[in-house]
Amino acid sequence: MIVEAGHFALVLAFAVSLFQASVPLWGALRGDAVLARLASRAAIAQFLLVALAFAALTYAYLGSDFSVANVFQNSHSLKPLLYKWSGVWGNHEGSMLLWVLILALFGAAVAVFSRNLAEDVLGATLAVQAMIAAAFIAFLIFTSNPFVRMSEPPFEGRDLNPVLQDPGLAIHPPLLYLGYVGFSIVFSFAIAGLLLGRVDAAFARMVRPWTLVAWIALTLGIAMGSYWAYYELGWGGFWFWDPVENASLMPWLTGTALLHSAIVMEKRAALKTWTILLAILTFSLSLLGTFLVRSGVLTSVHAFAVDPERGLFILMILIVFIGGSFALFAARAGAMESGALFAPISREGALVFNNLFLSVATLAVLTGTLYPLLLEALTGAKISVGAPFFNLTVVPLMVPLFLAIPIGQKLAWKRGDLAGALSRLWVSAIAGLMGAALLVYSLRGGPVVALLGIALGLYLVLGALDDLLDRALRGGNAQILNRLFGIPRSLVAMTLAHAGVGLMVIGIAATAFETEKIISMKPGETTSLGAYSLTLEAIGPESGPNYHSIVARFSLRDGAGPIAELKPSKRVYTGRQMPTSEVARHRYGLSEIYLAIGETSEGGRADLRAYDKPFVLLIWLGPLLMSLAGLLSLSDRRIRVGAPHRRIRASTPQPAE
Repeated sequence: MIVEAGHFALVLAFAVSLFQASVPLWGALRGDAVLARLASRAAIAQFLLVALAFAALTYAYLGSDFSVANVFQNSHSLKPLLYKWSGVWGNHEGSMLLWVLILALFGAAVAVFSRNLAEDVLGATLAVQAMIAAAFIAFLIFTSNPFVRMSEPPFEGRDLNPVLQDPGLAIHPPLLYLGYVGFSIVFSFAIAGLLLGRVDAAFARMVRPWTLVAWIALTLGIAMGSYWAYYELGWGGFWFWDPVENASLMPWLTGTALLHSAIVMEKRAALKTWTILLAILTFSLSLLGTFLVRSGVLTSVHAFAVDPERGLFILMILIVFIGGSFALFAARAGAMESGALFAPISREGALVFNNLFLSVATLAVLTGTLYPLLLEALTGAKISVGAPFFNLTVVPLMVPLFLAIPIGQKLAWKRGDLAGALSRLWVSAIAGLMGAALLVYSLRGGPVVALLGIALGLYLVLGALDDLLDRALRGGNAQILNRLFGIPRSLVAMTLAHAGVGLMVIGIAATAFETEKIISMKPGETTSLGAYSLTLEAIGPESGPNYHSIVARFSLRDGAGPIAELKPSKRVYTGRQMPTSEVARHRYGLSEIYLAIGETSEGGRADLRAYDKPFVLLIWLGPLLMSLAGLLSLSDRRIRVGAPHRRIRASTPQPAE
């Protein structure tokens, strides 16, 4: 009965979304404050109904109700509770219900936390958000219903895909969807601004916190997905330029550009047209990622392989929202007033430079991702565009961008002093080169390109921190701490975010110095790995709640003796009889020893792939610092204060005085 209640709640949410998409928008366009205000109540009601539907599906998973087809196909009674819970979104139907839940969540959040907005802006924004929700709820109800019952319930389920049975996959999709779908509310603000002709500095002020929330979530989601692929898939890499990975990277790149563009629009009332275009483009790329994952056109460990009819439905959603938004933009963009002028060498100019390179990088990723698909659709020819293409196109675009980041921080608004900014950065540049040289020397040499990459990362970190020190030291050495703590949180957050980029660059460049060894070993044999030695002690079976495994037990030693026991394994899950590789890792500082085994035989031999990965953890600590910096910026009251409230004319007659 609870499952049927969830289905009914989803149908009611569809009806509410249709009301929210029409009546408040009519009120906003006609100047009727009473009708426009209905959007907030409808948004909250829609969220509660979708949350009830999601809770009903979660209840079915936690209770192993195999009469529900979705639960039967993606769960198992012996599966640990965590994976029963994450199994709710570990499939096509459940993940789309999570998508709709987050859509409704952002609409309700705007209704609750943005009540100081003018009624017409709030009503139109929530109406556009409801249009998106209505489209995806219809997709769920008519093509991907997660509540379908089976006429003859089986005794046991088929289990969740084993590679998804990992704590990282309990966190990664919700974070990624918060980022993907979070940009929908920025898109809704942009379309509302175009419809009402209200695109100004106040618009930038009200979209910045929502853009920041989505950007933080997407940053964490991508980083978590990269970390999961690193340790769960057993290949030791962190980024494969997989089409679905690219689908999440593209909205992150344009979302980063949008975040910086909105700053210029708020501070200088400039780049209005460009900011609106980025808002539309960022969510359009999120929709494109949804289509790629669920259309069946991709074969990927990340993709949901579903029938083409569902892909056609999403393609229609894509055409309506992307085509409609760009058509509206083309019709209304010319009416927007041009903003304040600024010199090319200025803080505004640096942010435009940032936007230019991020946008071109997005275009490069988009071309490499879609070209093989379009070529196959048009000619039937199959080609593969892999890491070499992206490394040769995207990486060179990032280098000048990274070089410009510390310089842009030091330029003044409207007109800056380039020579003065460079004169304050030479210390950071030299320190970066010296630090890189020392690091490479300690790692026993390596490629020159990697040396330059580490130097670039150190330059980013030191250049960012130099800006804070410069502000703290102004006025002498007295009261340095008072001045440091008096710096606005948003400026401290900017510094930490740019330093996080530098840490990530150092971690990526340091992968050139990792040591790899592929060897077949039998118990009692020892091999060297960097400054360590590995001894295979034994090979034997172990069992888990819903799997059986063969475990190889290694002892890791340095010159002083044993320091760790590592147990990589090969698992076979009972439900799907699907093998997976479970790696073993030992951390020392910011580095790791990483072991993965291939074929094994009990008491016999184990095929081992072992790595010594110096500073590899910086690859994920960098994005983590960037996300924490985003949260710090969000805590700055100047960011959270909404646009000024301006009431619209009510259409109902007013009593005479």
